[in-house]
Amino acid sequence: MVNRHQPETTLLTPRRPHVVFAGGGTGGHLFPGLAVAAELRRRWPWLPVTFVGSGRPIEREWVTAAGFDYFVLSCRPLPTRFWQVPRFLWDNLAGYREARRLLAERPASVVVGLGGYASAPMGRAARRAGAKLVLLEQNILPGRATCWLARSADALCVAFSQTIEQLRPSGEIHVTGTPIRAGFTNTSPAALRRRLLVLGGSGGAEPLNQVVPRAIYQVREHLEGGEIVHHAGAAGAEATEKLYRKLGLAAEVIPFVVDMPRMLSWTGLAVSRAGGSTLAELAAAGVPAVLVPYPHAAGDHQRKNAEVFRDRGGCVLVDQRDARGRLEDALAEALHSLLADRQRRERISHTMSTLARPDAAREVADVVERLLDQFPHRGGSLSGPNDPAASQVGAYQLLHGRVASNPHEMADAATPDNR
Repeated sequence: MVNRHQPETTLLTPRRPHVVFAGGGTGGHLFPGLAVAAELRRRWPWLPVTFVGSGRPIEREWVTAAGFDYFVLSCRPLPTRFWQVPRFLWDNLAGYREARRLLAERPASVVVGLGGYASAPMGRAARRAGAKLVLLEQNILPGRATCWLARSADALCVAFSQTIEQLRPSGEIHVTGTPIRAGFTNTSPAALRRRLLVLGGSGGAEPLNQVVPRAIYQVREHLEGGEIVHHAGAAGAEATEKLYRKLGLAAEVIPFVVDMPRMLSWTGLAVSRAGGSTLAELAAAGVPAVLVPYPHAAGDHQRKNAEVFRDRGGCVLVDQRDARGRLEDALAEALHSLLADRQRRERISHTMSTLARPDAAREVADVVERLLDQFPHRGGSLSGPNDPAASQVGAYQLLHGRVASNPHEMADAATPDNR
């Protein structure tokens, strides 16, 4: 139960270090946060890390599986109808109050906004509570929540340099790339990458589910000896599997890609939407792609993401709106141009690799670390001296707010029960 009467923490109040990640909703927002949190936990196993979000199943499952605390805040996206406005205002005000209560009970040193409407209540509450605020932006066009919170953020970490000119931040900006989970590699021989992978985003994409199998059917002669894996989303998996069977194509249709690093390591070509996190993962694995941007993305940001990669030679771009009724044919043409030309696929794969930012999670963690070191923690600096014994003393002080009375007590600070 949250203590409603606990005094509000200020910048001058010493506290134990605690990092809160706010947002999520989709894999594109959530996974970069998990990547940074994993890097922070690798550096300091005892560091408390909390995620807050909208309560969607993808958030609960992945955050709890990673071993982090998770809390749900009331929140709602911007309304598209006038009658939705009262509920929007009520829910987001409630979410802000819930965030304030959570920070009163568990004071945060740094709050990391992951983007999306679910990051807004906690981002606003963080500034009121005196926590440092870091924002992540995975897309070339920043979202509304990022634009709004940027005015009071201490640091912004963006994936594209072109994003900078579209923001009016009060703090520093770092072009870090998009943080990705560990395990993405580009070491599998190109000749052995025989998988065609269809990615529709974390929830799947109904237009791709309907059209891509038919486009693949047109170029099926180029796929002999290979395999087709189609991520269709939970809602579209059954219908997509039936369509492949009707076309006489052997395909593995899955509701979600659990192990994306492993999946991409043997993928020779992908058909995909163009969210910032997906592009970062494709680049890290050196996978050439036919990109079909989601046409209704806010500000058309997926198309703008894809154009950056296309202009560098890292993909083939098929605009769903331009194709209109002939999307199937446009996709088949794009697939044929790549499947029939191995050298072109290899050139695009190399270009994709040059666009990768594999150290993005470490760079964002460095930003968080610097802000933690600026904070008046109990026991002093988070990083501490290089001497192992001194570092252990610092860790004990940060966790318990005092110096250990003997070596045995200090050693206990590192046991699992005290993490």
